[in-house]
Amino acid sequence: MKVSVLGCGRWGSFLAWYNYRLGNKVISWGTEGTPSYDVLLRERKNEYVEFPDGITLTSDLEFAVANADTVIISISSQGLRGFLKRVTRCDIKGKTFVLCMKGIEESTGKRLSEVAIEEGIDRDNIAVWVGPGHIQSFVKGIPNCMVIDSYRKDLTRGLADCFKSDLIRFYYGGDIIGTEVGAAAKNVMGIVAGILDGMNLGELKGPLMSRGAREVARLTKALGGSEFSAYGLCHLGDYETTLFSKYSHNRMWGELYAKGEKFDRLAEGVATAGALTLLAEKYGVDMPITKQVHELVLHNTPPKQALARLFDRNAKEEFYL
Repeated sequence: MKVSVLGCGRWGSFLAWYNYRLGNKVISWGTEGTPSYDVLLRERKNEYVEFPDGITLTSDLEFAVANADTVIISISSQGLRGFLKRVTRCDIKGKTFVLCMKGIEESTGKRLSEVAIEEGIDRDNIAVWVGPGHIQSFVKGIPNCMVIDSYRKDLTRGLADCFKSDLIRFYYGGDIIGTEVGAAAKNVMGIVAGILDGMNLGELKGPLMSRGAREVARLTKALGGSEFSAYGLCHLGDYETTLFSKYSHNRMWGELYAKGEKFDRLAEGVATAGALTLLAEKYGVDMPITKQVHELVLHNTPPKQALARLFDRNAKEEFYL
């Protein structure tokens, strides 16, 4: 398989390294002048992985797209629409696109595959790759389980079978709505987990896991997906690496927020909280945890106040719809 990975940050560099490990012909694309690309060009390694000589590194987007049958995209989810406007100027006919980001477009509430379709990618050629796992663990040989999903069962199965290895066990997704929503929403719960850590309230992570999954399940069902997807690898199965791991950017963002400090790296859950709140209001879905994160981001709400609002809510049946 000829694979081009567009984006060479933390996850993108791993995906290039991983695909080369599988025996694929790999091109890693990045933007010239950015730290992530320049360090790889100069040293053939970053703080996570070292690129073998067989990985081609380029800043030529047209070259990267033209010389691949499978194009993996790993960039900031909020930058996807603008980036795809550049990608679709290339010859994309017959190419498979795999989105390896977890987010919802903040301004529209669109899932990332919906954004790709609107920007000219054939829906039958779009797949998503999500689930738990940190590059720091994978490069140490610690395995994990992930999921591939798409609008076509044969594409889902074909990609999962091609990408599997002793390092990643893949499952076939069967609900792209739930897979994308769940994967994005887990980052919001990661922020809450970090806030709890920063407040020394780690015992509340259990209730967070239960109640967080329930509100994501309600939204997924309202959008036409299966509520059970919230309990799969895309969401609940990814909680350990998001709610507890020292490597989780979203958890760290929340922890530092609770301590009155700022986190200077990308935490996708910040924008996703706004996008999910937009969807919750549009479809009339109760998402109290997500809405509090959105309020916190918008108004710099003190963590104790946000928590108090959640505890002050009227009692409900545990599994209310």
